Amino acid sequence: MAKRTLILVEGTRSNGLLYVKAAQRLGLHPITLSADPAQYDYLAAEGIEAIRVDTKNLDALIRECSQLRATYDLAGITSAGEVVYATVGKLCLHFDLPGPNPESIERCCDKFTQRQLLSEAGVPIPAYRLAANATDVESAAAEIGFPVILKPAVGRGSYGVRLCRDVDELAEHTTFLLGGKHIWGSAPRILVEEYAQGPHYMAHIMGNNAVGIEAADFGPPPHFVFREGIFPAPLNDDEHKRIADISLSCLRALGLGWGPTCIELRWTMRGPVVIEVNPRLGGGPQPVQLAYGIDLVTEHIKLVIGEEWDLRKRHSHIAAWRSLLPDRDGILDWIDGDSLAAAVPGVAEVKFYIEPKEPIVRKGDYRDSLGYVIAISPSRAQTEAILQRAVDLIDWSIIPFPTMCP
Repeated sequence: MAKRTLILVEGTRSNGLLYVKAAQRLGLHPITLSADPAQYDYLAAEGIEAIRVDTKNLDALIRECSQLRATYDLAGITSAGEVVYATVGKLCLHFDLPGPNPESIERCCDKFTQRQLLSEAGVPIPAYRLAANATDVESAAAEIGFPVILKPAVGRGSYGVRLCRDVDELAEHTTFLLGGKHIWGSAPRILVEEYAQGPHYMAHIMGNNAVGIEAADFGPPPHFVFREGIFPAPLNDDEHKRIADISLSCLRALGLGWGPTCIELRWTMRGPVVIEVNPRLGGGPQPVQLAYGIDLVTEHIKLVIGEEWDLRKRHSHIAAWRSLLPDRDGILDWIDGDSLAAAVPGVAEVKFYIEPKEPIVRKGDYRDSLGYVIAISPSRAQTEAILQRAVDLIDWSIIPFPTMCP
């Protein structure tokens, strides 16, 4: 009998291994298709089958999947990341498998189109303008008023996203985006947005179900690198309902509602404002599993292979996480304390992304993180105390890059 196989198109640093492990627990044989399988270190470490293929080429992917279907029972096709998720939807259509609507995914991944559709549906969002050059950026910022957010209209993981508080910072980041430092897939398209200020929340959605809401915070501006979070967020019933209702209205506006969605919001002076809708799981679904006993990765895969999912809460705890962020560039001399931190009662996971002697060059996005710690307990105060105790046991040293002698 042919092995039931789950094809994973590309992977991610945060969730890729979770998808592989969940597939195996469901009795599936995971195969990753990637333009560069070596970028996902968990594939070799876990002995996961991987095939090199141009994942931007739909025809090449169809050919590869067709060849695999001759050997395996093709149970489903999906991805842990949003970059190829529209392509995944097209593959699912071609092979008559359950999958997301590719047109809806493409609309959602274009932040300008997303903004237009949300605005037309009456969803509260920041003021925004689209710019193609420095003159457009300058006039848009003047119309909206400082501070503003500058970001590429298409991107992920906070790539190229920056808070600009005055004309000088605006000019600096515009030069970065247009001056060859940022890689554009096509002609440059920059979003200039009002800076919506207030506590940050993430709504975790599966299908049309608001599974839970997480509170998160960032490292220092002008960048937006996640520093810490807590799940579920400390909200009263009315606040929770308002965020959940607005989140579900986003799905209707964007034609989503199949599979996972992560919606980011800020609670401003005018209430919840939608910052971004991501047609994928949040970057770290572990807090949801720890707090509620709902494994969103496994439930997503069940949907992909045509099985019935189960989003019922098993329990109700408080999970919190902290990202380990460097304060300088250089070479990581050493990092330790992970085993001590992991031994603290209530610590669920400690992970380092980086090894000693590797270079650190901060980019102002998710790639800056050296790793993370997650803690869990029945109460918020206890969880936060456990997390802080564990983080205090971790330390590292970054030495300056060597200077070239004249």
